[in-house]
Amino acid sequence: MTKALMKPLRIFTPPALLAMLARPENRQFSLSTSTWSAAMADTQPTTQPGPSAVAPLSGLAMKRRGPVAVWLGLPIITFGIYQLVWYYKIHKELNEYDRRQNLSPAGSLLVLLFLGWTLIAPLISFHNTGKAIANAQRAAGLQVTCSPAASTWLAFAFGINVWYMQRELNRVTEAYPGATPGAQVPLAA
Repeated sequence: MTKALMKPLRIFTPPALLAMLARPENRQFSLSTSTWSAAMADTQPTTQPGPSAVAPLSGLAMKRRGPVAVWLGLPIITFGIYQLVWYYKIHKELNEYDRRQNLSPAGSLLVLLFLGWTLIAPLISFHNTGKAIANAQRAAGLQVTCSPAASTWLAFAFGINVWYMQRELNRVTEAYPGATPGAQVPLAA
């Protein structure tokens, strides 16, 4: 390489870069202590009640469904289509119940539709659904009884994982007696 090509590259070496930044004409940002204190005053937490106070957590109540109907009855009548509809609906309801959970109802459904043949993708999806149900139980202030592993492996026992997951979801709905589906309910945690 020629010396002319090496010279522009030299400015990016650490000693040359530090020397360039040390020159007064290259300092673009300078905050005095008083300017810094004034800028940070707005970011300090306040203890006064008002619009900045944190509101209690709340979500939308879920629908109670019959576990046997979801597992066996409706899928037989609809030739399996209801199970896909149910899977989409529970993910949507879990997402609306606790917005802190980052669930994708359409993504979960698409995994079953297009990646069901892989066997591993639906098992991972069932596992993640079990975790989401356990988080919903925790948010309702209940003892967590839903096992993601059981949500996964019960799929091999005649698809009874659907019955299991709906039974565990019903425990969350029973934590809010009298709440209609879609009504605002408080979250415990």
